[in-house]
This record gives sequence, structure tokens and C-alpha cells, in this order.
Amino acid sequence: MEKICHCKRKKKRSPEETARLLSHLHRIEGQIRGLANMVEEEAYCPDILTQASAARASLASFSRSLLEEHIRTCVCHDLAEGKTEAAEELVQTLRGMMK
Repeated sequence: MEKICHCKRKKKRSPEETARLLSHLHRIEGQIRGLANMVEEEAYCPDILTQASAARASLASFSRSLLEEHIRTCVCHDLAEGKTEAAEELVQTLRGMMK
């Protein structure tokens, strides 16, 4: 089956970076499935909330890692080529993340 991407822009990632990002996302996916199981098994609310907090922290860690890589690669590359709009795009991205 062909994957459909609705993204307008692309970024070529190394196989190592792709594997690292996907591994992190798979762990988060497992945490979310674990939360669903806890609800189905009628786990105690504070226990579910503790696990939800861990999943949220893991997603935040993923986002920070991706942001760091974006700054080191995409933003630096664009700025070196004189594409100063990369700085404004970064500012808008950070604003969106901090809502």
C-alpha cells in the first residue's frame, strides 16, 4: 500500500535520525495504548493520570528533540543561504508549541 503524505514540504533525514524518531514515537504509541488498557480495566484515576503525565512528558521530549534537529539543520541551512524567513518560521513554530 502506498503511503500518502499531506505535507507540502519534505526533509531528507538520515536513516539513523528516522529510526530514532520512529522509535520514540512507537514508545509513545505504546504508552497511549497502555492508557487505553488502564481505562478499559477500570484502573484508579490517579494511576491513569500518572501514566498520562508520563506520556505527555515523552511527547514533549520527542518535540524538543525534533525541534533541536530542525534548528541545527533546516534553520541553519536556510539562514546560511540568506533565507531569513526561516527565523520567522521558527518563531511562529515556537509560539504554536507554547500555547
